[in-house]
Amino acid sequence: MTEQMVNRNGVELCTESFGNPADPAILLIMGAQASLVWWEEPFCQRLADAGRFVIRYDNRDVGRSTTFELGNPGYTFEDMADDAIHILDAYKIERAHIVGMSMGGIITQIIALRHPERVRTIGLLATSNFAPDLPPMEEKIVQFFSNVEELDWEKEQDVIDFSVAKWKVLVGSRHPLDEQRTYELVTAEVKRSRKMANINNHALIPGSEPYLARTAEIAVPALVIHGTEDPIIPYPHGVALARTIPGASLVTLEGTGHELPQGDWDVIIGAILQHTQEGGGTAKQAASIRKR
Repeated sequence: MTEQMVNRNGVELCTESFGNPADPAILLIMGAQASLVWWEEPFCQRLADAGRFVIRYDNRDVGRSTTFELGNPGYTFEDMADDAIHILDAYKIERAHIVGMSMGGIITQIIALRHPERVRTIGLLATSNFAPDLPPMEEKIVQFFSNVEELDWEKEQDVIDFSVAKWKVLVGSRHPLDEQRTYELVTAEVKRSRKMANINNHALIPGSEPYLARTAEIAVPALVIHGTEDPIIPYPHGVALARTIPGASLVTLEGTGHELPQGDWDVIIGAILQHTQEGGGTAKQAASIRKR
């Protein structure tokens, strides 16, 4: 693993890479309020060991990347999509496979529409185009985050405890939460963050709607992976997304929530490798694959 700070017009983006730069590149984009640590090192290394050059990074306002004014970030989803392209430029990568989870999947869709010449394929995990007829998040999520304003973000242990509790709400029934590993990842995230409170800026980012209304125009090969027990972005969102993007494939994770549990890594990594192999990622793939 090698760290590289990428500077884009005064915005620093913390990136880490795995594998041989000569191999096909996969850029991993994590979701809202989550730093690069949630693309776990062993996950990234498995992709690298299979012949991919893997880059993970901290979005704005998380991890070691630049933070903005709390409550008034002043940047858009278009800016975040352009950040990804700037990272590719910094690594001298002409075209890459882009894989995004949750908010990272929104950014990935925007990249596919805004910069299609830089994209080989896209992978969309636990994300959506948020069409108006799709179901809302579960009430338990609304209830959990209703208390976030009471959290003292200056108290490190309180933030760690809150974050671990959050993951307990996000998981599905198939894979029990590894609380020790989750605690370790949350602690690492808190300790490497410039300012943890700034993760809340991600709820204020504008600019996605014009692009999400155009997902049917995405012209690069797409893989959709979604859990049937996702409480934030319910499973019908993934089904609808796969139906909307021409030729997209759908991998269904039975009993999985809004998470990347190690128990699903064989399926997820296998699907990504198949999708990103030379000649892969086409409509020749099965339109819907259910994994149990």
